[in-house]
Amino acid sequence: MSDRTTCWLLGDQLNPDLDVLDAADDVLLIEAHGFADRKPYHAHKLTLVFSAMRHFRDDLRERGHDVTYVRADSFGEGLDEFFAGRRPEADGGDDDSGPHLRLMRPASHGAGERLRELVAERGGTLELVDNELFWTTPADWREWAGDGEAAIGEDGAAERTFRQENWYRHVRREADVLMDDGDPVGGEWNYDDLNQETPPDDWTPPGRPTFEPDELTRETHAWVRERFDTWGNDSLDEFGWAVTREEAREALDRFVRDGLPAFGRYEDAMVGGEPFLSHSLLSPAINLGLLDPREPVRAVERAYAERGVEPGAYDPDDHGDGGGTTTSLDEFGGDAADSEDGATGGSAAESGEPAPVPLNAVEGFVRQVIGWREFMRHVYREAMPELADANQLDQQRELPPAYWDGETDMRCLSEAVGHVREFGYAHHIERLMVLSNFALVYGADPAELNEWFHLGFVDAYHWVTTPNVVAMGSFGTDVLSSKPYASSGNYVNRMSDHCADCQYAVSRTTGEGACPFNALYWDFLKENEETLRGTGRMGLMYSHVDNKDDAEWESIRERAARVRELAADGEL
Repeated sequence: MSDRTTCWLLGDQLNPDLDVLDAADDVLLIEAHGFADRKPYHAHKLTLVFSAMRHFRDDLRERGHDVTYVRADSFGEGLDEFFAGRRPEADGGDDDSGPHLRLMRPASHGAGERLRELVAERGGTLELVDNELFWTTPADWREWAGDGEAAIGEDGAAERTFRQENWYRHVRREADVLMDDGDPVGGEWNYDDLNQETPPDDWTPPGRPTFEPDELTRETHAWVRERFDTWGNDSLDEFGWAVTREEAREALDRFVRDGLPAFGRYEDAMVGGEPFLSHSLLSPAINLGLLDPREPVRAVERAYAERGVEPGAYDPDDHGDGGGTTTSLDEFGGDAADSEDGATGGSAAESGEPAPVPLNAVEGFVRQVIGWREFMRHVYREAMPELADANQLDQQRELPPAYWDGETDMRCLSEAVGHVREFGYAHHIERLMVLSNFALVYGADPAELNEWFHLGFVDAYHWVTTPNVVAMGSFGTDVLSSKPYASSGNYVNRMSDHCADCQYAVSRTTGEGACPFNALYWDFLKENEETLRGTGRMGLMYSHVDNKDDAEWESIRERAARVRELAADGEL
């Protein structure tokens, strides 16, 4: 076998500080395009992925790495080109002396084994090693979870279920994150009850850092528009995502300085015309590998050590205007003056000292990264391939046209879809409690909803969307949740300002003009009573179901049927 080792890095492993690079003689990157030919991905997603790969190629070369960069329709074709001139017969070697490649195990199910087969078919060997861009390893998970499979049956029931809170506490202990002599800092593991407020009308969120697309990004974007059939906004004017590690670090610094103080309190809020609020917007960079997940977690820990206050002690409304500029749809990517480092948008540092950082904000962010992100990755590994097709409620309806065109009088749905169409992004509550919730109570096929998320979001990968959308958002299986995340319009009304300006009345369940969420919600509970009534956390909801008489149920079903008809026809 050849004594030369090539480090093969995929398009979501774009970090120059990986240990796997240290022992490699050269680096292989294959820019495979076939996946984007098969489905209409968001133009910003394709631009982000391909531009980040091309920038990473150039960065590695500047650092002295010998990089082979192949553009091909498939990984197989890319390997053919890489292997040309490297085959054993080219230098008189034996049949088993083909190139040796080392690859961090891909996150997507079965990808590592498929790639190993492709390499073997061409006379080489592929060594799979742990993926450094996750905080925890499969061995860490197995040590915590013990033996036993999470196989999902045809009825969607999992042989074994997992709960995020238990995992989250375990990882915090093992990684010593926000810990104080074995106990959680502040005495509590979870401050979610302090993170459910909506901002006052006069509060302005900090400006989102954006980065002026350079020549390589503009060239990539033009190629994407010409090469592929895409979905969503295809203008580069609103593209502001980090495509390099340097930009990703700047985005992290800006979040810690400006966004983190208000992140916790308003992390579940939805405000019309404000797609970003105080969210970090770091998930695209983390999922591409531009940021190691340890970096943002340790950064917010340091911020708490330097500027920390008690949970809930800091009120963003008392700190002036938040120190930033608006991030509304109209102003994003607009006329904000460029800073010296290329990022745009205001900052607290420009108008005074950075705001205090309350513990509930830090804990809420840490939970997203080492709680949910790591948890979802491992549940995905455990539950695939059955997870992708899980559908325990037997939901079969096609996704309404509003998910593609955003044309609906439901203000919450229109806003959320509009954010995805415009930026390839919507924050976690819009994803779960508007986009997934509506599809759930409407009765949409979980697999179709999963594909929509995968196509539309810049941070979406199969390992990300499948557990979040199929299991959590669609309740296709109970592998990670004991109840569906279904709600009426009351939740949206409590967490947003959408209902006040909506043509539908959130106070009404039946009749023309009633909020579509309301009738769909009760009809959903009734339709799925056999499956849901027995779950431990649905007792209260079914006590309300039992209190409705036949006449009320007839009106609910009539309204729900009408809503589904309007939605299917694109007239909701």
